Amino acid sequence: MQRKRYAPGRTGPTARTGSAARTGSTARTALGLALGLGLAAGLVGCSSGTPSEDVAVDAKAGLAASAAPPGRYQTLFEPCGAVPRAVLQEMLPGAAALPDPERDRAYRGTAAVTYDTDRRVGCSWRADTPEASHRLSLDIERVVSYDSAVSDDDRAQEVYVRKQLAAGIPLPPTAPPETGGTPTTGPSGGTAGTGGPSQPAVTGGATPVNAPVSTPPGSTAPTAPTPTGSASGGPTPSGAPSPTGLEPRVLEGLGDVAYLDDVLGQPRASSRQRSVSVVFRTSNVIVTVSYREEAVGLAEAPDSGELQERARKVARLLADRLEE
Repeated sequence: MQRKRYAPGRTGPTARTGSAARTGSTARTALGLALGLGLAAGLVGCSSGTPSEDVAVDAKAGLAASAAPPGRYQTLFEPCGAVPRAVLQEMLPGAAALPDPERDRAYRGTAAVTYDTDRRVGCSWRADTPEASHRLSLDIERVVSYDSAVSDDDRAQEVYVRKQLAAGIPLPPTAPPETGGTPTTGPSGGTAGTGGPSQPAVTGGATPVNAPVSTPPGSTAPTAPTPTGSASGGPTPSGAPSPTGLEPRVLEGLGDVAYLDDVLGQPRASSRQRSVSVVFRTSNVIVTVSYREEAVGLAEAPDSGELQERARKVARLLADRLEE
């Protein structure tokens, strides 16, 4: 029997199998080339960012650089040693008559219990005699803003303003902006200046440092609580200003801002009490000096002028200490 030679063009199972193998090999080669080109394009895209991405990164860096500055103070001083003994002898006149152990304890003072002495400290001194009782206390708070858009000073100003309003002392009126041109009537009927500088807007929701709080148009200005008594010793008549000059008021020349509060307690059967507080802010630190005298067996109230002068003396000492 004679064998048949292989013919390239013949058909059959063997011919179909070889053709399919060649086709699969070609497809795999094309797929490999496509994947290689795609990977190369991806590497090029990762190594070079688009201009818009570069701008976004620069913008974020700019926001981080524009964060509000921290306050001037990062720590607080020890308060019980901040008042000299000579001043304490004047503040606590009854301590001189006490036995030696009690007198030393009265002048040493008692430190307030706080959880973080870098944020808040305090101290109090007290001397009691049969005729009178005197008490001096200090509260020193370092305010920290946890909002990067609001500085520590602005946050401290917000705390200070709340204290002043709670004491019943109104804020100074908002001064109109100075203009260099002739005032003209604005569209809302108010007076607007021409040619003058515009006032910068305050962002972050904070009260500007050394600036009173303004009232938006159409709203009612916040009113401070009515003081419980006048510095002269009796109740203040409704609508009548005190003529003594010792009434609760804003103080000048003490820290960045300051005020004094003078409250006469309700008369008691056997004593009269008066409390004087001086509060001031320096940068992001708020200091409160409280001085109280209770006179026993006297019909007259403690002298307002004397208590105010003593409290202001201690406040000036602490303000100087903060400047060291």
